[in-house]
Amino acid sequence: MKTSDFSYDLPQELIAQTPIEPRDSSRLMTLDKHTGETCHRHFYDIADLIRPGDCLILNDSRVLPARIYGVKEDTGAHVEFLLLENKGNDTWEVLCKPGKRAKEGSRFAFGGGLFTGEIVGVKEDGNRLVHFSYEGVFFALLDEIGQMPLPPYIKEKLEDKERYQTVYSKEIGSAAAPTAGLHFTPGLLDKLKGKGVELGYVTLHVGLGTFRPVSVDRITDHKMHAEHYYMPASTAELINHTKERGGRVIAVGTTSCRTIESVAQREGCFKESSGWTDIFIYPGYEFRGVDALITNFHLPESTLIMLVSALAGRENVLRAYKEAVQEKYRFFSFGDAMFIGDLK
Repeated sequence: MKTSDFSYDLPQELIAQTPIEPRDSSRLMTLDKHTGETCHRHFYDIADLIRPGDCLILNDSRVLPARIYGVKEDTGAHVEFLLLENKGNDTWEVLCKPGKRAKEGSRFAFGGGLFTGEIVGVKEDGNRLVHFSYEGVFFALLDEIGQMPLPPYIKEKLEDKERYQTVYSKEIGSAAAPTAGLHFTPGLLDKLKGKGVELGYVTLHVGLGTFRPVSVDRITDHKMHAEHYYMPASTAELINHTKERGGRVIAVGTTSCRTIESVAQREGCFKESSGWTDIFIYPGYEFRGVDALITNFHLPESTLIMLVSALAGRENVLRAYKEAVQEKYRFFSFGDAMFIGDLK
């Protein structure tokens, strides 16, 4: 199977640059995973598609305002830092731009001196290790001066940082938002719970690798980035209970989907589990936990469009995407949504 098998034509003007208000007023395409039949709704209609006894599994990861700007102490040069991973002891792996100004031993001030950082190592891939010094709470300081690491295809400035967070985000650690969840409002979640739909949470910290294009011709040659996940016992029990009573396990977003399927692969069942996953889901994959998926529209030739094609079939997905383009749906992170599942 080739990467080019997952390509489609997308006019640039359909790439959503800003979030829509209110959150749940975005459009929603439904796609029957068996028949390929589509229908057009709004996201607030999702409560009509989810049945009592179903469960929603949501990723509660919270995005770090991870883009910060440092001033080099000896030269005054400005360098952009993107925090990638907390290595412990106030040391982070970061992406620096321009990297030539961030050599080992270089020191930088951030936020007019709110905290400082020293380059303590340079990795083979060019990423830096930075040790930060500060007074107070690092994440509070970061929230004060940091900017959201929006995807490269979003050119507009985000006025409200909370619009790149889900309303249920809690566990800080992502470099990008689990965007399928951006459509939910507290009121919509309450409506679902009132209908008898149970909610469970997992944590998967989204890495920047989620935007990395597939650069090989054969998809089986692609190496997935690893991301850290955690499934609590309560969520595992909810999935088991839902399966036992004949309900559907509905993943909100590809990150929740990958977490559920990673636990199934690693543990052979659903129980409390944590670790790193580089699971790659593409057509031919047999789902062991996920019955349906709420997701956004994904980039051509990306691992994410391969994942949804595994659930609903490549031909069905590409046909639905072509229809979405014709109907002028909004694409990618701030765009519209799909509900993929058994709709009979």
